[in-house]
Amino acid sequence: MTRFRLKLTLTLLGLISIILILMGVFFAKVLERSYMNTLTDLLRKEALLISEAIHAPEIFYNQDLLTQRVENFSESVEARVTVIDQFGSVIADTDSDPEQMENHADRPEFRGALSGNAEVSRRFSETLEYDMVYVAVPVLNDGEVIGAVRSAMSMEGVTNSIHQMWYSLVTGLLITLIVASLASARISKGITQPIEEITRVARNITQRQFQSRVKLKARDEIGQLAGAINFMASSLEQQMYEISENQQRLTGVLTNMTSGVMFVTENRRIMLVNPAIEAMLGTRQQDLVGRLHIEAGKNFGLSQFIDRCIDTGERVREEVHIYYPQERILDVNIAPYINSKGEHRGVVVVLHDITGIRRLEKMRSDFVANVSHELRTPITSIKGFTETLLDGAMHEEETARHFLQIISDESDRLYRLITDILDLSKIEQRRIALHLTTVNVQEIMEEIASLVQEQLVRKQLTLTLPSESNPFIQSDKDALRQILLNLVANAIAYTPEGGRIDLQIERKEHTVDLKVSDTGIGIPEKEISRIFERFYRIDKARSRDSGGTGLGLAIVKHLVENLQGHISVESKEGAGSTFTVTLPEQPLIEGAS
Repeated sequence: MTRFRLKLTLTLLGLISIILILMGVFFAKVLERSYMNTLTDLLRKEALLISEAIHAPEIFYNQDLLTQRVENFSESVEARVTVIDQFGSVIADTDSDPEQMENHADRPEFRGALSGNAEVSRRFSETLEYDMVYVAVPVLNDGEVIGAVRSAMSMEGVTNSIHQMWYSLVTGLLITLIVASLASARISKGITQPIEEITRVARNITQRQFQSRVKLKARDEIGQLAGAINFMASSLEQQMYEISENQQRLTGVLTNMTSGVMFVTENRRIMLVNPAIEAMLGTRQQDLVGRLHIEAGKNFGLSQFIDRCIDTGERVREEVHIYYPQERILDVNIAPYINSKGEHRGVVVVLHDITGIRRLEKMRSDFVANVSHELRTPITSIKGFTETLLDGAMHEEETARHFLQIISDESDRLYRLITDILDLSKIEQRRIALHLTTVNVQEIMEEIASLVQEQLVRKQLTLTLPSESNPFIQSDKDALRQILLNLVANAIAYTPEGGRIDLQIERKEHTVDLKVSDTGIGIPEKEISRIFERFYRIDKARSRDSGGTGLGLAIVKHLVENLQGHISVESKEGAGSTFTVTLPEQPLIEGAS
């Protein structure tokens, strides 16, 4: 804005200078012309007066008398007087010897005077060697021109007077310009200062400083402009606050959504993604935004659905199976984005990860199928042997006793199966209250050894107990007993005769590891990840023969998780397995007492 003020000041000063110069030149020319007119009029009158005094022939042609008469007149005037006859010869002159002067027949003022008119001429005098003004008038005798009288005056005085006039004019002009400069600067500041203030506020508004205001009290057009700027700033501040709040809400919603959201423009480039999309597609946000969706998504099915929505403008809802960065099943919802003008400007893609839902559905389906299968076997046996007894076998005591024993065993198995299913359901839903107490793990292991002693003797298995000097931890005694009992029972079921089972306690900084190792058949590596699933059996025939329900390890896993621990398995097929239960020394369990 300083440039504008300087430009305005220089413009005003230039206009004033041009006006003053034009006026000065005009008045100088007028004064110079007036001075010259006055001078030439004076010389003409003097010449006329002299011509009247010498027009008589007895004077004009008498050299001495003419010279005397001319000298008498020249004493009262400062002008140079020259008398010239009709042939151009000088016959009298107040400043020079006439005989030594050249013929003046070619002088313009003389030629004009011979025609009967007064003539004025200005030129450099070679005789006097400076500019002169000449005025020549005819000398008439009985109406006939017999010569001319010429009055002349040096221009040196005139020139000096004009120079003095110009000096005075320039001095006055400079003084006027100085005063005009100060006045112009003051006027420019008065005009530009409000504009500078308005510009400052406008610049602050562009830099999002919406609290800036123009502080002017003027009521003119600039004051009205300042008021409009202030109103605009206030309105923008309110609108930007609302936009910022809405944007923060939208960002918060998008950031915390578990569903992936992506906006694709009509030219098929990704312009917006939320963090959930990054996790689903395995690509960072900066690598997605601005790229074509078919390049960034790395899934042909998803890109195909996006293209279909862009091309047709119809909503799309499909399921997509992706395999990178990990296998997922996505519920894809794609809707066109239409702006306020009704134009299709892209599509909004919402991705729901339904992998867990589909897995649960499959697990539920498998669970129902497994339960049905597991229940069908004992129920079929009970029903078959019962029908056999009813058909007459009950009258054979030995056969009836054998069948009734089988029915009893199958009933026990059915009872255990139903009990395990109910227990697993309660554990999963955390409906079993946990009671934290100081538990002696060594004592629990000894109780379990007593419970399974008969099975150990029958299979000729060796069970070794740990020798822990400090076997106490904070845990739920019943839950811990069930965990260890299920693991030991599992080890007995899958360890051949003559094998060995080891129980160990290892203390760490804040946790305790309880290990159950065996020298059994082991677990194939590809099966390890599935052994904690319900009804999953590696050797189905041996499991059923041992009376297992297929729910023991599932119950163990959920009990360990309820105690805020975790369970891991190390196994080598044909060499045995080691189950490690890691529990915290001081668990913080909700609802525990």
